[in-house]
Amino acid sequence: MSPRTTPLEDAHREAGAVSTDFGGWQMPLKYGNDVAEHHAVRRAAGVFDLSHMGEIAVEGPHAAAFLDAAVVSRMSALAPGRAKYSLLVDEAGRVLDDLITYRLAEDRFLVVPNAANTATVLRALRERADGHDVTVEDRTESTALVAVQGPAAQDTLLAAGCADPDAVRGLRYYACTPTEVAGVPALVARTGYTGEDGFELYVAPEHARTVWDALLAAGESRGVVPAGLAARDSLRLEAGMPLYGHELGPSITPFEAGLGRLVEAALRGKGDFVGRAALEAQAAVPPGRVLVGLRGLTRRPVRAGHTVLAGEETVGEVTSGVPSPTLGHPVAMALVRPAALEAGVALEADVRGRRAPVEVVELPFYRRG
Repeated sequence: MSPRTTPLEDAHREAGAVSTDFGGWQMPLKYGNDVAEHHAVRRAAGVFDLSHMGEIAVEGPHAAAFLDAAVVSRMSALAPGRAKYSLLVDEAGRVLDDLITYRLAEDRFLVVPNAANTATVLRALRERADGHDVTVEDRTESTALVAVQGPAAQDTLLAAGCADPDAVRGLRYYACTPTEVAGVPALVARTGYTGEDGFELYVAPEHARTVWDALLAAGESRGVVPAGLAARDSLRLEAGMPLYGHELGPSITPFEAGLGRLVEAALRGKGDFVGRAALEAQAAVPPGRVLVGLRGLTRRPVRAGHTVLAGEETVGEVTSGVPSPTLGHPVAMALVRPAALEAGVALEADVRGRRAPVEVVELPFYRRG
């Protein structure tokens, strides 16, 4: 099957984007130089098309109680206008996806899964909705998503034209508000995946180009540029943010992925939910692997799939890795055995048969400010 295209496909083509198939969608990988796009986000801002992400509406009198039973975190604790990062797991405690859920009103939620997992999440939520007075509706086709990320994001968004600029200025992290941007209705959320301040704008597909063009025009004098998936990946990796299929997945427990506190909060703070017993069992046993940051000590890039060695012993595997544009050296995340973290243990990555020395460092690699 041919990959799906977003409502901004014409804009990407006009901008000379190099595209790739990502999660079943044709998405811009870069528009010119992905490293320059990365630097633009760190120094000014980048505008991203995220319309491949899924949008699932959960609505009805039992919406909050239903989500409490369906996902790991306690969504009933969210105030309207706030958002929460959480996990969807199966009965065996295997991670099906990581999600952001927005509470739009007392009985209305918006669940945002990863593009490649939208069908899986939709199916699981619909199956779990049995017995609850809720509707679970896929609104991916009727929603476009544009993000502006970087230190100039707020000024760029305001210059593009906001009906309620004070609401945007006062918007907290992981919060959202309905307003108008560039004259069209939008749900504006202060969330992101780059380690920078930024906003994600949910709009109708027919309005996506209006918002896209307005943000780029407003940001042109500030150094704002369109940015693709390559920059998005290097930005999220510097910020230590997981990517499903790399740092998260059915074969990686939340405790291995460094999300133990999220699970433990759910186990303490809510009743039964899908996967609870399996997660309790996982919590009772120290994880056999832990997610760590690796700093490359040479310029040789360390990539996903490379083996991590302590002497001649294999102690783990790299899940993601890039040469860091911001820091000027290779960075990676890896799942390694806890024994590999003991003081004095020298680690190396096997890079196509050649050894590259690495050291364990604290995540994230980069913090803004």
